[in-house]
Amino acid sequence: KERARAVRDVTNLVLSRPPKQCAFIEWKDKKIIYKRYASLFFVAAVGNDDNELITLEKIHLFVEILDRYFGNVCELDIIFNFHRAYHILDELMIGGYIQDTSKKEVLKSCGTMDDMMDDEKESGAGGSRRNSSKK
Repeated sequence: KERARAVRDVTNLVLSRPPKQCAFIEWKDKKIIYKRYASLFFVAAVGNDDNELITLEKIHLFVEILDRYFGNVCELDIIFNFHRAYHILDELMIGGYIQDTSKKEVLKSCGTMDDMMDDEKESGAGGSRRNSSKK
């Protein structure tokens, strides 16, 4: 319940702010940093000691990688490929710290993941065909 309330509170704070206002909000014992790209909002909660501009750069890097991966990322890309967006974030960061700043390397890793998923789907589909022919 607390997490849902926090998400709701932060969402209301971010969406209610005018576009020209600063993208940093002090909230409880954290700082909320957000960036809007078209109709997408990317929001990060960081400690009070963290640098806001570095966090904005992390958000921007994530969006650039999403944009290259999906080709002009939109809401539907994230909704229907949520697992891929999370995988990209996992490849980019560990524990809130940048793991790899190379967009090329992150995209290469994501391509490898896509190939493995495709291979798994093909072998899974092939296995189910074999089982259905035995019945």
